[in-house]
Amino acid sequence: QVQLVESGGGLVQPGGSLRLSCAASGSRFSITSMDWYRQVPGKQRELVAGMPSGGSTTYGDSVKGRFTGSRDNAKNTVTLQMNSLKPEDTAVYYCHINYIDMRTSRRLEVWGQGTLVTVSS
Repeated sequence: QVQLVESGGGLVQPGGSLRLSCAASGSRFSITSMDWYRQVPGKQRELVAGMPSGGSTTYGDSVKGRFTGSRDNAKNTVTLQMNSLKPEDTAVYYCHINYIDMRTSRRLEVWGQGTLVTVSS
């Protein structure tokens, strides 16, 4: 099975920076999209950065100009560089991929375990 492992969450002061990473492992799969979402308790999960293969990265309105997503296709990894962090950025951040299982040609998706980011003084 394809698995995702996230790292990089923690506590940071307002105005600070943090970088999250996510690595996909497995065999015989082709990733079509690698994405970051976040969720606050009681609120709907929202898209932070969407990175489709062969397409342009899409950012949520609340993070444009502050967050930057990047992707290393050879290593099947994705990172999220977060700058100028605000208290309202506090959330659990989830890595997500859409992929094709090359053995069956089926389109599937998988979520990371989530990592907590807390922005507070």
